Amino acid sequence: MERRPDQAGTMPSIRHDDPAVTPADIRTSRRVVLGGVASATLLSACSYGGLAGNDIAPRTADAIAGRIQRPRIPPRDFAVADHGGLGDGRTDNTAAIVRTIDACAAAGGGRIVLPRGLCLTGPIRLRSRMALHVPEGSHLRFIPEPDRYLPPVFSRWEGVELMGYHPLIYAFEESDVAITGHGTIDGGADDDHWWPWKGPWNGKFDGTSAGERQAADRARLFDLAERGVPVEQRVFGTGSRLRPPLFQPYRSHRVLVEGVTITNSPFWLLHPVLCRDVVFRDLTCRSHGPNNDGIDPESCTNVLIERCTFDTGDDCIAIKAGRNADGRRLAAPCENIVVRHCRMQDGHAGVAIGSELTGGVRNVFVEDCRMDSPHLTRALEIKTNGYRGGIVEDIHLKRLRIGVVERALVQLWMFYEEGSGGTFVPVIRRIAIDDCTVGRTERLLVIRGRPDSPVTDLSLTNIHVLREDQPSVVVDATRIRVQRVVVNGQAWTHDTLTALPGMETIRCDKWAVCRTVES
Repeated sequence: MERRPDQAGTMPSIRHDDPAVTPADIRTSRRVVLGGVASATLLSACSYGGLAGNDIAPRTADAIAGRIQRPRIPPRDFAVADHGGLGDGRTDNTAAIVRTIDACAAAGGGRIVLPRGLCLTGPIRLRSRMALHVPEGSHLRFIPEPDRYLPPVFSRWEGVELMGYHPLIYAFEESDVAITGHGTIDGGADDDHWWPWKGPWNGKFDGTSAGERQAADRARLFDLAERGVPVEQRVFGTGSRLRPPLFQPYRSHRVLVEGVTITNSPFWLLHPVLCRDVVFRDLTCRSHGPNNDGIDPESCTNVLIERCTFDTGDDCIAIKAGRNADGRRLAAPCENIVVRHCRMQDGHAGVAIGSELTGGVRNVFVEDCRMDSPHLTRALEIKTNGYRGGIVEDIHLKRLRIGVVERALVQLWMFYEEGSGGTFVPVIRRIAIDDCTVGRTERLLVIRGRPDSPVTDLSLTNIHVLREDQPSVVVDATRIRVQRVVVNGQAWTHDTLTALPGMETIRCDKWAVCRTVES
């Protein structure tokens, strides 16, 4: 049974429309219930959602970071060059890397050290107690020939498990795995390889034939999951068009990626799934292809992302927890996530949650980050719908310094992609935004809750927006609290919030890209 919003007497009453809400009903809805303008924190009665086992939810970013275990890798090196590898830009190093990994594993672990220069390879599978080391001056480039990434392996694609293309770098049910160094990892994708499978995107790939586009495979995968077909029968091998991520550790423990630059990924860049104790540090994620999210922790526990730079074709960071029926089958949340001292440049959202969030997302801390680009659409976006369901709670943004963000500081959206259908009521609650400055944005807030599940307990404290081009839009939200919020030189008050316009002032596509309705 999907959890619903608390219905205790402490929740202010709101007006509900007929349960069969039509798009027209939603567009004109203005159910906003305010909790006052003097509270600096969320209600003390708001408790954290229950965790598995006897874990106690951490209440600070430092508490999460302090509990994360680091990989335990023996201090010995295994040079790929000693096994026939060359960084000459011509040699296929796949076999040499495999031999080096085998030698390292036989010895009980250590570092796989790549040669300097341009090092070409096919897929890499890491094992326990092992680091792939890409030293400064080394450029690891993956050969973009899809058949090299077969036979299929156990993977997850847009929140659904399958047997799909081998991730460029992969670890499955391992512990103590790392990627280190100051070199570059190049996925080999470009406008001629991997990316055209997306189909029409950003003014490109219109000429990709229907059989070469991912749409049919994507629809088939989702249908198999909804019908409960076992994962081992969801096979997407030769001829399929579901692009692999660059790095995917799956069901692994103690994972570290540090220092390297990631570029030209076929799909999502860094995608840990069902992992515990994961650290991403001092990375540059620079990749402008379709679906090029930077870091996508999915159904993970205890994740630290710090001192990373993002310049991406999609969300800089997207926190996920499975999609629809598959997400409910696995029922694995993504929790205890810290993002700090990062820089977000181009991207859809600085930090997104969803839309694959069926298992739930909780205890997220985003602190001391800089975001600044006219091509960065939102600082925080939470995107879900009635097919995903899921609970998103206890999300904290602190000390963000934002120059320009295109669409909104915060967008909370319960009608993403599939729209208003579905029977699994999503929940978004306890979102706190503290001590943030914004140079310019179109809107401070774009919030679209549901009549049967309003966004609940949004706290805004010490927010200064130098220029907001259009009024914020807030629909179906309850207990919004503001303190020391200044927008366009004017302090927000109770009257400011009650006067905000509704959905009639904007038109939004299925991806929650909203534009002002011209009067």
